[in-house]
Amino acid sequence: MKTALLVIDVQNDIVAGMGTPERQPAIDQALDEIVMRLRGLQEKARQAGIPVIMVQHDGGPGDELEKGTAGWQIREELALKPGDVLVEKRSCDSFHETDLQTVLDQRNISHLVVGGCQTQYCVDTTVRRAVSLGYDVTLIGDAHTTGDTASLQFADIVAHHNETLSGFRAGNARVRVRPAADISF
Repeated sequence: MKTALLVIDVQNDIVAGMGTPERQPAIDQALDEIVMRLRGLQEKARQAGIPVIMVQHDGGPGDELEKGTAGWQIREELALKPGDVLVEKRSCDSFHETDLQTVLDQRNISHLVVGGCQTQYCVDTTVRRAVSLGYDVTLIGDAHTTGDTASLQFADIVAHHNETLSGFRAGNARVRVRPAADISF
């Protein structure tokens, strides 16, 4: 099984303003923590010769993730290195109208290790789509995050998705949820 690390939408403004003034510091801290975990996994993947694929969302004109703005930039700690692949997208699904599947097929990838933002949107949609396309997925349970919603805090959203995605199947492909410390390449 050939593996790739897929890091979704870890951009400067991905969780900006997604919490009350009292909650935003916790949201920002959670993002900083997943950035450090993902950075460690990037380094391990590169050392092992595993492809690192970075996905970057373009929210369109006026959006905090508008292409070319400071908010759209990938977090500097996770900057692309030579040999990494960038996939740009305009929807929650990293496969929709992108070259992601072509990139994976050209490298004979059958297993994705996935982390990033936002849990209930782009991470969830991409993970489910990957499995539906026949890719096995390891979701890094402590390396994806989001902001608060009107009804749930970010940590509850992450926990819910870890629980509901664990074991998700389509045909022979499935999702496994593992902490970053348990990921090896």
